[in-house]
Amino acid sequence: MSKLKNPRHEAFAQQYALTHNASEAYRQAFKAAGRMKPADIASSASRLLKNVNVASRVSELQEVVAKKAEEEFSVDATYVLKRLVEIDQMDVADILADDGSILPVKQWPKAWRRTLSAMDVAELWEGYGEEREQTGLLKKIKWPDKVKNLELLGKHVDVQAFKERTELSGGLSMTHEEALDELA
Repeated sequence: MSKLKNPRHEAFAQQYALTHNASEAYRQAFKAAGRMKPADIASSASRLLKNVNVASRVSELQEVVAKKAEEEFSVDATYVLKRLVEIDQMDVADILADDGSILPVKQWPKAWRRTLSAMDVAELWEGYGEEREQTGLLKKIKWPDKVKNLELLGKHVDVQAFKERTELSGGLSMTHEEALDELA
């Protein structure tokens, strides 16, 4: 499919394919949306996404974006699955010394350095002026949400842990969609 004839619809489709945010795509494509209420923008964007031509163009553009991402960044389903497994296998012992203190960041495994959500460091002091001395160091580390990570792993296209399956006679198993296809 080529570009949409309506330039605003095309701009909306392009923005949505990039951001996956219908309201923001609508705001970008329809500059007059600045005078609209957020609920009206969301409603208009939703209606536009139901337009067959716009939906088709969005799908086409999303394929282009996905292919470009795969080419440029080697990001595909396999990469995502590997990263999710890497996060799942992170162990706090990997960043702790034998005495329980936190290792210097440079000594952390790459998975920890890439995935850390937040790190706060606070120096604790006692006294004033020349007599002031450091009495402690408080380090707070926030790592990824393991439950959310497991949920994403389970939903991954190659895992499908949450997809309902139907047991058939003879020990065969298939999804409900596959069973419906067989009946058709």
